[in-house]
Amino acid sequence: MAVGARSGHDEPDRRPESPEQGPDRGPGEDGTDPGTGPADGLADGGSGDDGDDERSGRGGHGPNRPRSFWKELPLLIGIALVLALLIKTFLVQAFSIPSDSMMNTLQRGDRVLVDKLTPWFGSEPERGEVVVFHDPGGWLEEANTPEPNVVQKVLSFIGLMPSAEEKDLIKRVIAVGGDTVSCKEGGKVVVNGKELDESAYLHPGSVPCDPAFGPVKVPEGRIWVMGDNRQNSLDSRFHMELQGGGTVSNDEVVGRAVVIAWPVTRWSTLPVPDTFDQPGLSQALAAAPAALGFTGALPLVLWRRRKQTARLEREPVRHIAER
Repeated sequence: MAVGARSGHDEPDRRPESPEQGPDRGPGEDGTDPGTGPADGLADGGSGDDGDDERSGRGGHGPNRPRSFWKELPLLIGIALVLALLIKTFLVQAFSIPSDSMMNTLQRGDRVLVDKLTPWFGSEPERGEVVVFHDPGGWLEEANTPEPNVVQKVLSFIGLMPSAEEKDLIKRVIAVGGDTVSCKEGGKVVVNGKELDESAYLHPGSVPCDPAFGPVKVPEGRIWVMGDNRQNSLDSRFHMELQGGGTVSNDEVVGRAVVIAWPVTRWSTLPVPDTFDQPGLSQALAAAPAALGFTGALPLVLWRRRKQTARLEREPVRHIAER
């Protein structure tokens, strides 16, 4: 006998006393069991329990059916673009090297990643760092900037391509606010009285300075920048007649270039050369606060000495007896 079939004469036909006793009802006129009826799900080709099918997602029309990849793709692209925009705005941004002014440290066509995060926490440019900065005004007046197309504008906006409209430069920080920098013809660059050994990063064949300049007192909140390929770099030396005397405001600095990301054969970091860690380079800056501190402490020391002398003069006998 098939499972679920009823003989009809093994036991008397009983009618339910209430609707809740539905499972005890006999077969209906169509030959189905009213207690199980359509709930068996066989007419729909189901397994016999629609509730379980819906909860498990096994039904052909269940609510947990995975969405098509093509329907998810626009959402994924949107999230990726938002993340790229946030990264470009607050973390890092890629820049392309358009000239030979930083050879051999950076070559034409290199892609560098610029740290934009630390300036948000008050970090300022330091000596020896390679930084990207906006044109302070008049540095790139003669530079021809090609008009970008729509695709380039979009990719530039989200940080996947360097900006084609903004005129940015990349140089090495030689001196910071409060420093005094100079260079004599045929000599070395001097910062706060200390000569810089720039052999680690200067382009082979380059001389430290040509033409000579300085001494220049760098204003607070500004930097003095120079290219590593000194004979092919229009840096601070050539803009001393402009506002700022050739220096760049810290507010114009986009960030520090930290790594060469492309091409992969040129991958490397951009650390600060050891010459900027030599003792005494910051001595001039450190001496100023020390001098101010000494000047402020001197009157206090003299006042205490006069007070002690007056006390001893008033009590000479007691002082001698105690000794």
